[in-house]
Amino acid sequence: MSDFTVLGLRVVREAARQGSFSMAAERLGYTQSAVSRQIALMEQAAGQALFERQARGVRLTEAGRTVVRRAEAVLGELLAIRQDLRDVGARPAGRLRVGSFSTAMAALVPRAIAAFTGREPRTRVPIREDASAGLLLSVVRGRLDVAVVTPPLQPPAGVELIPLLDDPLFVAVAPGHPLAGRASVTGARLRDERWITGSSQRDATLLGAWTDASWQPDIAFVARDWVAKLGLVSAGLGITVVPGLAVPAIPPTIAIVRIDHPAAVRATAVAHRDDIPHDHRRQMFIDALRDSAADLSAEVRHRLRARGAAG
Repeated sequence: MSDFTVLGLRVVREAARQGSFSMAAERLGYTQSAVSRQIALMEQAAGQALFERQARGVRLTEAGRTVVRRAEAVLGELLAIRQDLRDVGARPAGRLRVGSFSTAMAALVPRAIAAFTGREPRTRVPIREDASAGLLLSVVRGRLDVAVVTPPLQPPAGVELIPLLDDPLFVAVAPGHPLAGRASVTGARLRDERWITGSSQRDATLLGAWTDASWQPDIAFVARDWVAKLGLVSAGLGITVVPGLAVPAIPPTIAIVRIDHPAAVRATAVAHRDDIPHDHRRQMFIDALRDSAADLSAEVRHRLRARGAAG
């Protein structure tokens, strides 16, 4: 049995439109014998007649109507492929320079980049990791197109901050820690814990958003790298603050407990210069960041519900 072919489907469709093999041949620039041969091959592939031959032209059979309907869809998709390829060839390669603070690089930004490059494969996305103040300065100077930052920050003139989410804060604790089985913990309960932080200076960490300025945390270890922090936590040597953005990247062997305090959140926003004309790549990436933020928030809620059910 023959197979359906693109050429054969195109001939069948044209013969159906014209109601005549000879007129189809004229429209397609083929000989009538070539059209008749393609029709015969398509009828062989279908296993039944596609046309009723009449004294004045041809008419589709029920099987023929089915084939033509499907042929319209197939040939339409092929036309769309050609158009897409023309668009790709016409669209110049581009670059979108992205900056981010470290925690957002755990999941938020990589997922947004993956979604963005899936739609804009010709656009390169170089990334830079830095503190929020440095990122904003790079946006102002035109060295970054967009930057994921953490207010409270006063945006410089010419820079717009677009809110992404209010990121809840958690503590990461070892499985054997007394807090490990809890869904949340009050700020007061955390005052006497031993801490693992990225800096010995409290103001340079996320510590204390839920308590007063007089509190002096017991910092047991300072480790800037997240792998090192979580290793120390896993060994039971202290606990550490974890933004919600990082929760999906934390191993399930480490328990996550929500800090129950209205101030235990960190706003996250995307910054870009508002004095630059609209850029479709920049807007697409901002939209991808919003989608990524929504997905991550849902994942955090799911992980907490799943752990609550297991407990």
